[in-house]
Amino acid sequence: MKKIIFYAFCLTAIILFTNCKDKNSVSLNQNEQYKTIDTLQEIIERGAYLVNSIGCDDCHSPKKMTPQGPIPDLDRRFSGHPSDEPLYTIDKNNIGPGKWILMNNSLTTFVGPWGVSYGANLTPHETGIGNWTFDNFKTALREGKYKGLKDQRMLLPPMPWQNFKNLTDSDLRAMFEFFKTVKPIKNIVPSPIPPNDL
Repeated sequence: MKKIIFYAFCLTAIILFTNCKDKNSVSLNQNEQYKTIDTLQEIIERGAYLVNSIGCDDCHSPKKMTPQGPIPDLDRRFSGHPSDEPLYTIDKNNIGPGKWILMNNSLTTFVGPWGVSYGANLTPHETGIGNWTFDNFKTALREGKYKGLKDQRMLLPPMPWQNFKNLTDSDLRAMFEFFKTVKPIKNIVPSPIPPNDL
């Protein structure tokens, strides 16, 4: 009887050891692939990486001129088109299909067949995305809807929301959390101008 109990114990130990070994025998690459982001700081760092890689500064940050050309003005980063910057005279003969698309010196105003559009304020001020929920942010980037509201107009060029719609929820969440950490800047971006009102 003692032998049977001993063999049963050994068999149980072998089965348990084999199962534990199988669950833990995952390669390093697989572990990295399934690693989850645990902390808010890691999420924000991922968001900063994505925002910098995607180039949100290109249209949403006013520029200052340097000997190397325009660079983002970090004092006004992500504040969108400055509300106090005038719109210069536009020759409508220069825009349209097969012609030019124009930009201002700050690279925050865009003129084309759609009219005039402006880089939005992405800072966490209430004049930017301070009152937005993550769902608003996701709707704006996935569906191209103004202010992230499903019943609003479409976002205007050159906002490349069609490229961003394939980002994962976790990537969009990371970007949103990062934008919530930047300096809030009061700046009411002007409304777009339809082509007939140029």
